[in-house]
Amino acid sequence: MTRTFIDSGVLIAAARANTTRSLAAIQILNGRDREFASSPFIQLETLPKAIYNQQQVEAEFYEAFFSSVTLWATKLEEIVQTGNRIACTYGLAAMDALHIAAALSIDAEEFVTTEKTTKPMYRVAEIKIVSIADE
Repeated sequence: MTRTFIDSGVLIAAARANTTRSLAAIQILNGRDREFASSPFIQLETLPKAIYNQQQVEAEFYEAFFSSVTLWATKLEEIVQTGNRIACTYGLAAMDALHIAAALSIDAEEFVTTEKTTKPMYRVAEIKIVSIADE
């Protein structure tokens, strides 16, 4: 089993099923060879907006994913410290650094994202970054 941290863009693409990357996102999420990881940051980027906008099906999709997560990044102080180091070292934006730090905190083997390979997160050497972006 591969420990896989799923970025919020992947969840959004899969839930909305309205882009070419949606199929790739769904294939990743249906992968039986993966153990999924997440964090409260990913929940905050997905679930509240779906609930607020009364997107019931989308909210239920996110809730189903989060209930299947077996690895939760919860050491927030450690994550913030690591995120700061990563942001300073590799030039990442704050949330990207926190997501990568969260993935590292639970020893994820890969970080799946919709970000294009030209983004600073691909400079991070400590984890394999997998893109499902439309290149």
